[in-house]
Amino acid sequence: MHIYRTDVFPMPLPPGHRFPAEKYALLTQAVAGFAAEQLAIAPPASRDELCSAHAPSYVDAVLGGTVPPAVMREIGFPWSPGLVERSCRSVGATVWAALSALESGCGINLAGGTHHASADKGSGFCVFNDVAVAIRTLQRSGRIRRALVVDLDVHQGNGTAAIFAGDPSVFTFSMHGARNFPFRRTAGSLDIDLPDGTGDDEYLAALSANLEPVLTAARADIVFYLAGADPYAGDRLGKLSLTKAGLAARDRQVLQAVRQSQLSLVVTMAGGYAVPVSDTVDIQTATVRLTLEAFGQALPQ
Repeated sequence: MHIYRTDVFPMPLPPGHRFPAEKYALLTQAVAGFAAEQLAIAPPASRDELCSAHAPSYVDAVLGGTVPPAVMREIGFPWSPGLVERSCRSVGATVWAALSALESGCGINLAGGTHHASADKGSGFCVFNDVAVAIRTLQRSGRIRRALVVDLDVHQGNGTAAIFAGDPSVFTFSMHGARNFPFRRTAGSLDIDLPDGTGDDEYLAALSANLEPVLTAARADIVFYLAGADPYAGDRLGKLSLTKAGLAARDRQVLQAVRQSQLSLVVTMAGGYAVPVSDTVDIQTATVRLTLEAFGQALPQ
């Protein structure tokens, strides 16, 4: 099993930008404390891979720096060669985590989960949709036929839903805050809207009620899990009220269900905007540790 890092390709942001880019380096440092030998760096996604899920005109605009200013504003980052490198590396990490999952049962990307990017534009800190590119890449190569996306980021996975709209080979399940970004949504295969302030018990009950039926309905060969840290009560963009213990219980539910279904699993970190950033890092470090334990890895305590 491999854990793909992207922190060596830093996200170039202007002074004062509110995106917590430092979380990637901090998360990698924390994971290195118990799984250093499994850390790896994936090659960047190629243009051909990106075009499997995105319009070639959009891919070329990003690669060439000709994205319209309005689209860059919707993404939320200024264009730069560094942003292109970082974005392609993040997608490549999910593609390679998926290949690792097919070989060993599981693969992890310490970034990824960029679920607001649709076929022809980015949005909400998402340039390309890494999960969509990975699924289409695996499908085109004949490695899988069907996939399931379990999106537990606090924001609805509108870009993923749009890319796979009308495609019965990909089941998209998103459980998210009802009154949160994005405010114009594309319906997925199953969307669960949660009211502001939803806590551990209500959240876990909703997940328990839906996860097994989703796994049955999807008939998937592989599962992509967006393990967002942003349902946390201390997340400044979340509006839900889960504790760290509740998020760990969420992860255990997903991991146990996937293991019982004998499916390959790809884990991406998705969102997390807590203040202090160490809370996000704690939550995502726990996700990685729990994943390794669920897939039979002996870890130092």
